[in-house]
Amino acid sequence: MTLTRRAAEHEPIARVLPMLSVPHLDREFDYLVSEELSDNAQPGVRAKVRFHGRLVDAFILERRSDTDHEGRLGWLDKVVSPEPVLTTDVRRLVDAVAARYAGTRPDVLRLAIPPRHATVEKQTPAEPEPIPAIDVDSSGWARYARGEQFLTALGEGRAARAVWQALPGEQWPQRLAEAAAATVNAGQGVLAIMPDQRDVDALHAAVTAHVPESRVVALSAGLGPSARYRRWLAALRGHARVVIGTRSAVFAPVADLGLILVWDDGDDNLAEPRAPYPHAREVAMLRAHQLRCAAVIGGYARTAEAHALVRTRWAHDLVATRSVVRSVAPRVVALEESRYQQERDPAAHSARLPSMALQAARTALDADRPVLIQVPRRGYVPALACARCRTVTRCRHCTGPLALPDRDSAAAQCRWCGRAEPALRCARCGSDAVRAVVVGARRTAEELGRAFPGTPVITSGGDTVVSDVRGTRALVVSTPGAEPAADGGYGAALLLDAWALLGRQDLRAAEDTLRRWMAAAALVRPRADGGVVAVVAESVLPTVQALIRWDPVGHADAELDSRGEVGLPPAVHMAAVDGTPKAVTALLDHALLPEGAERLGPVDLPFGARRPPGLDADAEVSRMLVRVPRAGGLALAAALRRATAVLSARHDQEPSRVQIDPLHIG
Repeated sequence: MTLTRRAAEHEPIARVLPMLSVPHLDREFDYLVSEELSDNAQPGVRAKVRFHGRLVDAFILERRSDTDHEGRLGWLDKVVSPEPVLTTDVRRLVDAVAARYAGTRPDVLRLAIPPRHATVEKQTPAEPEPIPAIDVDSSGWARYARGEQFLTALGEGRAARAVWQALPGEQWPQRLAEAAAATVNAGQGVLAIMPDQRDVDALHAAVTAHVPESRVVALSAGLGPSARYRRWLAALRGHARVVIGTRSAVFAPVADLGLILVWDDGDDNLAEPRAPYPHAREVAMLRAHQLRCAAVIGGYARTAEAHALVRTRWAHDLVATRSVVRSVAPRVVALEESRYQQERDPAAHSARLPSMALQAARTALDADRPVLIQVPRRGYVPALACARCRTVTRCRHCTGPLALPDRDSAAAQCRWCGRAEPALRCARCGSDAVRAVVVGARRTAEELGRAFPGTPVITSGGDTVVSDVRGTRALVVSTPGAEPAADGGYGAALLLDAWALLGRQDLRAAEDTLRRWMAAAALVRPRADGGVVAVVAESVLPTVQALIRWDPVGHADAELDSRGEVGLPPAVHMAAVDGTPKAVTALLDHALLPEGAERLGPVDLPFGARRPPGLDADAEVSRMLVRVPRAGGLALAAALRRATAVLSARHDQEPSRVQIDPLHIG
């Protein structure tokens, strides 16, 4: 017996977006809604529909009384859950991100909305406790020009936007927690985006000192499916007033969003590695613009992108006066500032640990204070080269870099595929002699252990990140981003192998180097308390000068000017099209590029960049760059998005990848 389905009496048409992976099907489809499903088939809920004979996931976007489809409509197959997980604000944001990054809405939705966990969804959460009036101390913000006025504006619910330059030694979680508390006092929600789990934990601890813990949730990739979905639902249902998370949390459905916080926006962790490759900073600022809410980008250093927001007056500067900076910053010493030591140590320029760095460490240790040593790479010897011709040694199987895992290693090992290479021989000159290109954290700790016998040596980085150092006399060897905090601050910091950071063939090498250096130097005691930062680099370099003067704003200003002169982001918008030469040519030939667009290339795929998905391992991959003026960014993304959709309908077309304003251009 076949039951006849009857269409819903009111608004019998559901317009849905199927979660399909092909770009040419990124569009809405109309389906009939039966009487049985009508009550639950509301905008924003998850559903199932039949598409070309198979059942696919979908989101209901709206209910309608009519359709512009001329043929016969299919039936909505199932409403997965009555929970409206796709809110109006998040839908607008998803549409804007897809348009900004030449992507598809299903790809963005996969980043924005976590998978459903049915058991969690059916649970009845406890009623959240009321939030009492929070007493916010503004003395910490008073050290910054207009800092107290900024906090007052947040407390009044105004859309204040700022780029905040944190002082050395600043308790940044506490300052951000005060900004969040002021916003919550105004009856609004807060969304905070952090680069990694350690920063999420630090800010969560600071915020819960002001806001009841039941009204604060932390979202991160490390959570299990049920825990993540439970916390995400707390934000959706309005129980959580403060949401703290890593990059994907930028889409979290915070009710009455009044403030978006982004800390350390120069960290690569904020760049999404999945299509359409959005950057959390850009998504956050796009969301703040759509909702007309307050926003703060904070950090010890400053990116050119953040400075561009200040220059265009979209955001205000939030910096301390020079006298305040000088009172809290450590003394920074570079090679050229130690002429007397160089006369006694002629090899200072070539030594990895020159006498001025060793002297700074000895002075701090003699005062029973810990010393921080920052090295760019983890491991023992993470890169090798031919001792005769200096050609970097690479794996014969995958061309990955070869490294020595430890001191007693009998063979080099590939850092990509893990294969051992017992007999090294240079592919260029045939020599079997090798040398270290970069010395890792463990080898550095070994060297320092011999230079300072009897002094504890602590290593932080990779899988063994130390959160804090509670002892006094100790040497702490750390990779960038893994520096532990020290009680009262470090007595000295040594910044080694500067050439390994500054010498990279990368658009952001100088900016990223200064960011890493300042993050380490900010943990050192002030100059008046004997704090010294020794950077093993020439003092005439602009990046070293910016560190010596503690002037990240000036460095970002010069960086933005220099990029404008040569036509690089953020002064312009740039798209990177990766794929086989045939696929790249086909895509750009079908794209109606906006007026003023320039094609640059093709160039080789940057070292370390992932190959486009779907390509054979031995396929040739190249990159073509397309540059447009700042005003033409959306037009460029739209042209590439349409061309990708057209070519995706052709089943014989080779895959390609489009990235708008990628971090690493080539």
